[in-house]
Amino acid sequence: MSNRANEIRKRIARRKREKHTIHTSGKKVVPTFLANDEERYGGSTYTPLESGPGNGGHPLFRKEVFIFKILLSALLFLSVGILFKNQSPQLDQIRHFVTSTMENEFQFAAVTKWYEEQFGSPLTLLPIKQNDTEKVSPDKYAVPAVGKVTETFEVNGQGIMVETDSKVVKALNEGYVLEVATKGELGKTVVIQHGDGSETWYGNLGTVDVKLYDYVETGQEVGTVMDPEGDNKGTYYFAIKQGETFIDPIQVIKFE
Repeated sequence: MSNRANEIRKRIARRKREKHTIHTSGKKVVPTFLANDEERYGGSTYTPLESGPGNGGHPLFRKEVFIFKILLSALLFLSVGILFKNQSPQLDQIRHFVTSTMENEFQFAAVTKWYEEQFGSPLTLLPIKQNDTEKVSPDKYAVPAVGKVTETFEVNGQGIMVETDSKVVKALNEGYVLEVATKGELGKTVVIQHGDGSETWYGNLGTVDVKLYDYVETGQEVGTVMDPEGDNKGTYYFAIKQGETFIDPIQVIKFE
């Protein structure tokens, strides 16, 4: 019995010496209750869970990875700059790929339509303008402005020119304003992107009543027609683009 007691005392003394060594080396101390359990049951040494590199930082944030991503982004930016600065013919294919990627239009309307179909309501963060003056059934298109087609689709293969008594040009269908710009002979032009990926162009406008990325409803006012001097009628340009191809608007709606 005394031999057993002496053996236990020796183990306790050895444990105290080991704990003192750990203290002086700056390592974590094994809790006393765990050490006693180990003596009692012969278990292995307990290793506490560290919170991560740096001991105290957020376990999901690694400073080294964050800095690496910043450096990688800067390197990519500089590489693109050098690519376009160097006009070597061997790099034409790469420049074309980068340009086409950067110019690819984000499908705002298509994403919104998918969201509505999946979740049953529009994105609350996207601005939705209400037009109380005119409501159009969602399964019908609105004529931008009734009038006479003075230049057909066959003339330029893109759009038509319409002469009208109306002063207002309306959106054919709901969507997002993708572009507001002055396009050469078309003058002031608004491009609206719709849920199916198609675009409608409204050009030769006198004034523009929408802004870039505005949400417009079917039949909502886009702008006013251009008034030629000495004539009571105005004219506007209209085109429909599906993918990379323009289609004849007359096949979609009637203007007269």
